[in-house]
Amino acid sequence: MRYMLLIYKDEAWWDALTAAEQRGLVQKAIDYAEPRRTGGFYLGGERLQGTDTTTMVRIKDGRPLITDGPFAETKEQLAGYMILDAPNLDEVLDFTRHHPLAQAGLAIEIRPLRGGPGEMDTGAKPAPRF
Repeated sequence: MRYMLLIYKDEAWWDALTAAEQRGLVQKAIDYAEPRRTGGFYLGGERLQGTDTTTMVRIKDGRPLITDGPFAETKEQLAGYMILDAPNLDEVLDFTRHHPLAQAGLAIEIRPLRGGPGEMDTGAKPAPRF
């Protein structure tokens, strides 16, 4: 089953780190995940730019409403994501609890993916992968 890990950070905390500290933490995360790509467990991920680059689109009364910036004031902002392919949630939890970003205090939300294009799963459980 595939899982998406959504990584949240406090941008003010991140901005208070030195450039060397930021690079070091990012490198630790890369060093932790990349060896797991070979076996097909780690499928990929990317960092997101800051919330100041956000553009939000909503349709209201049939018209697009486009705004800049984050849609809500929160302490933690979505900073990036990873996609894993694991036989069960326990393996994902083990990977996540030892991840350098989790160890540094960032929040990581784990969400099972429903399935690929053309698959419609309206139930609570993700569609099985074959």
